[in-house]
Amino acid sequence: MSRDTFLEERFELVKGRIREMQQEMDVPERFCGFFHEMTSYLNYVLTLHEKIREGWLEHAALSELQKNNEELYGRILPGAYETSYANPAYAVRMLQEEYGRLLSFLAAEVRGIVVYAYEDRLFDMTVLMELYVQIYNLLEEPTVPAQEIRDTLYWYVSDYSEEMVGRRIREAVDPSLDFAVRIVCDSDLTDSRYLYKYGEYVTENEIAMAEYLNRFSEEETEAMARTFTEGYRIGFINGRKDISKKNSVNIRYQLGFERMVRAAVRQFEDMGLKPVIYRSAVHAVNKKQHHRIGYYGAIPNKQYDYDHKDDAALFLNQEFVQRKLRVMQVAYEQVKDLANTHGGPAVIETFGETPFTPVSKKEAFSLSSHQQKLQVVYDNEAGQIVNRYIKGEERSFTIIAYPVCEIGEKFGDIFRETVRLNTLDYRLYQGIQQKLIDALDEGCEVRIKGRGGNRTDMTVRLHDLTDPEKQTNFENCLADVNIPVGEVFTSPVLHGTNGVLHVSGVYLDGLYYRNLEITFRDGKVSDYICANFETEEENRDYIKENILFHHDMLPLGEFAIGTNTTAYVMAKKYRIEDILPILIAEKMGPHFAVGDTCYSWSEDTAVYNPDGKEIIARDNEVSVLRRIDAGKAYFGCHTDITIPYEELGEITAVKRDGSRIPIIKDSRFVLPGTEELNRVLDE
Repeated sequence: MSRDTFLEERFELVKGRIREMQQEMDVPERFCGFFHEMTSYLNYVLTLHEKIREGWLEHAALSELQKNNEELYGRILPGAYETSYANPAYAVRMLQEEYGRLLSFLAAEVRGIVVYAYEDRLFDMTVLMELYVQIYNLLEEPTVPAQEIRDTLYWYVSDYSEEMVGRRIREAVDPSLDFAVRIVCDSDLTDSRYLYKYGEYVTENEIAMAEYLNRFSEEETEAMARTFTEGYRIGFINGRKDISKKNSVNIRYQLGFERMVRAAVRQFEDMGLKPVIYRSAVHAVNKKQHHRIGYYGAIPNKQYDYDHKDDAALFLNQEFVQRKLRVMQVAYEQVKDLANTHGGPAVIETFGETPFTPVSKKEAFSLSSHQQKLQVVYDNEAGQIVNRYIKGEERSFTIIAYPVCEIGEKFGDIFRETVRLNTLDYRLYQGIQQKLIDALDEGCEVRIKGRGGNRTDMTVRLHDLTDPEKQTNFENCLADVNIPVGEVFTSPVLHGTNGVLHVSGVYLDGLYYRNLEITFRDGKVSDYICANFETEEENRDYIKENILFHHDMLPLGEFAIGTNTTAYVMAKKYRIEDILPILIAEKMGPHFAVGDTCYSWSEDTAVYNPDGKEIIARDNEVSVLRRIDAGKAYFGCHTDITIPYEELGEITAVKRDGSRIPIIKDSRFVLPGTEELNRVLDE
C-alpha cells in the first residue's frame, strides 16, 4: 500500500468518525456544548472540502462564497466570540479553568482546518481530526484528569512538529509550493470572487481594495510595482550583494493587492527571481504570538489572536525547544540549495485598519518566567540556524506601505498621497541628509530632548571616527529597502548612552501604548512603564511581552533622525498620525529602536554611503559578542519608537570640546542646508 493510499484511508476513517459524532454525544453534559460547536464546524469544513475538490470555487456565485465565508469565521467575530469556545474566558467559565483553557486551545487549532481544506493538505487535516477524536474519546470517561488532556495536546504538537515545522520552512523558500501564486497569476482579478479562493476571511475592505486597484491603468500599476521591486534590486546593489546568485523572493501582502502583486511577480521574474508566497502561520507550533508573517486576509477578531498569542505555554519546555531546533536544522538541510539562493522578503504593508487595544485575559495561556527564558533561547538558536542557510550578508529585503479602504472616506486621496510619498525624489533627500550626516559626524554624542509634555531626555553616544575622510557614523537612507525615503541612522555606542525616551501615544505593531516611557542606562533598557492598564504590573507585563519580547534587557540598536516632513504633513492633514505604520512613522521624527541593530547578521559586510564613505557604526558592545557566542549577540527583534516633530524640543550634536551643533530646535530643522525640510511644514 502506498503512503498516499494509507493517508487517504486514515483520512476517510477519521472523517467517518467525525460524521458519527454529530449524531451522538457520549461525553459528560458540561462538555457537550464544546463538542457540538466544534463537531458541527468540522463537518461543515469537510463538506466544503469535498465541494472544493469538485471545483465549486470556480463557479460558485458571489453570494454563496460570502455566505460560506461567514460560516467559516462567524463564531470568532466580535459579538459571537463572547460565547465561542475559542474564547478562553468563555471556555473557562463553561468548562472550569484547566479544561476550559485546554479545550480553547484545541478550538483554535481546529480552526486551522480551513486552510488545509482549501490547500487540500490531507495530512494536516487527518492528524488534526485524529487529535480531536482522541480528546473526545478521553472525555467520554466520567473522570479524566486535565493533565491527561494536556499531555495529549502536547504530544500532538511535539510528535508532528517534524512535518509541521518542515513544511513551514519549505514554504518559505520553495517556489513550487505555488498555491497563492496561482491565485494571483491565473485568476480574473476583475472578478472579486477570486478573493475567496484563499480560504482567508474576506470583508468589504478587501473587495473594495481590489476594485480600487482595478481602476488603475496598466502603466500606473506597473509603476507602483516598479517602485517596490526596484527598491529590492537597489537594496542588493547598495549593500554590495550579488542578486544574480539568488533565484527566489518572498512576497508578502494583504488580500486585495493582487493586481500590484501580479505586476511585481512579472518584474521579479525579469530579474531571475521566482515568487515564494506563503500564508501566515496556522499551526500553533509555527505561530509567533499574534503576529501575521506572510499573506493574510482580513483579521476576523484581533482579540481572538491576542487571546491565543501565548498558546505555546502548553508545550514550551526544554525538551520541546531542543526537538524543534533539531527539526529546523534537518528541514533546512533538506532545502539548503533553495535556502542558499533565496533573496529575502519583499513586503507590502497596510495601514488604516481600526485601531486595536487588547484586553489581557487571565484565562488565556501565558508564558511563565521560565518559558519566557526558553523562548529567548529558542529565538536566538533558531536565528543562527536560519542565518547559516539564508546568509544575512547575502540576502536583502524591501518594504513599502499603502492605506486600505477601512481608513475612511478620504481613502482615495490618502492612497494617491501615499503613492506620491513612495516616489519622492531621493536625490533631493540625499543631499539634505548628507548635510545632517556631516554635522553629526563632528559630534561624539547627540542630545535629544522633548518639549511640552514630552519628557524625553536622551544622550546617544557615537562611535569614534579614526579616519573622518573615509568613515561615517550614519547611513544616508534612501528609498531602496525601506520605502519611503527619509532618514539617517546609526548603531550607537552603548556605554555612555543614557536617559529617558517618552512618547505620549504610539502604535507599535498594531498595539497602542499610552505614555510609553523607557529608561536606558549605558544603552540598555533598565526600566519601562506605560499607562494602558490600571496597575503598574499589567503595564510592565504588556511592554515586556510586546516590545522586549520577554527579554530581561534589550540594547538600543538604532538611533535615527527622520527627514520626511512630507509624510508628517500628510499625516496631519488627514489626521492619521496614530495609525501610520512604523515604516512611515519612523521617517517623521527622531526614532530609537530597541533590540538588534539594522546590520544584524551582516555586521562584517562593509556598507558605504553614496559619498563613498564607509559606515563604521554597524556594531555595538552586545552585537560584537557574536564572535564569541551568537546567542548573546542577537535578540530577534527590532522595534522603532518615534518622537513626533511637535513633541521635539531639540536635537544637538555635541563635539568633544563641548561645543554644540544644533540640528533641530522646537520642531524645526535649523542646520544650514536643511531648510527645505521646513518648507513643507510651514506651507
